[in-house]
Amino acid sequence: MNLIPLPAFNDNYIWMLHDGQRALVVDPGDSHVVFEAIQRLGLRLEAILVTHHHNDHTGGVAALRDATGAQVFGPLLESMPEPLKRLRGGDVIEPLGLRLQVIDVPGHTAGHIAFYAEPVGQAPLLFCGDTLFSAGSGRLFEGTPAQMLVSLGKLAALPDNTRVCCAHEYTASGLVFARAVEPDNQALISYQDQVRSLREQNRPTLPSSIGLEKAINPFLRTHLAGVIRAVRQFDPDALDPVGVFAALRTWKNQF
Repeated sequence: MNLIPLPAFNDNYIWMLHDGQRALVVDPGDSHVVFEAIQRLGLRLEAILVTHHHNDHTGGVAALRDATGAQVFGPLLESMPEPLKRLRGGDVIEPLGLRLQVIDVPGHTAGHIAFYAEPVGQAPLLFCGDTLFSAGSGRLFEGTPAQMLVSLGKLAALPDNTRVCCAHEYTASGLVFARAVEPDNQALISYQDQVRSLREQNRPTLPSSIGLEKAINPFLRTHLAGVIRAVRQFDPDALDPVGVFAALRTWKNQF
């Protein structure tokens, strides 16, 4: 399976997975980017996966479905371009012969889902939409801090070598905030240098990995004493795990 991030808009990635003949795409907000890629690579689009309802993830779905006949898969509980197969956590689909497990990850939106796969002979794959970013996580537009904390916990429990396919190139800005939370985190310092080099070459910083995110992402580290201390300097009333996470999210929103 070949994994390709297709840049769209200012900072989106539409993820494409293909076997040389057949392809699927994840969160195609822009159909033109996908049409160009499948024509250039000589691929047949068979499936479209959607993690949540925001237009920068769904805007190209109808045009792609109508032109290619690709089957659309999306969350059970969100408004989606019809027709599609609706999914909830625990469901399994097999586009391109690849077994994809659906994970419920509410928080950014109320019905957000993610897709997890273990391709034969390759590191696992996670398509997480706007739930998890490298060094960050999605804003809480519809869900609660408690929901997002649980959702991120589900993703953090995946194998460390899981490739994390986020939907936005937010890594550099996320690292600036992460360093404010943990200024002495050596993994963060090293990763920031790598990211700076990649972006200077206009190369994607993604996919990340679950193991890396557990080492550098403050939103996956809210149980650690150093992060808790930093958050409580921002908000002394952050007393329990949900309160710490909520205060960290507020801090990032205001940063």
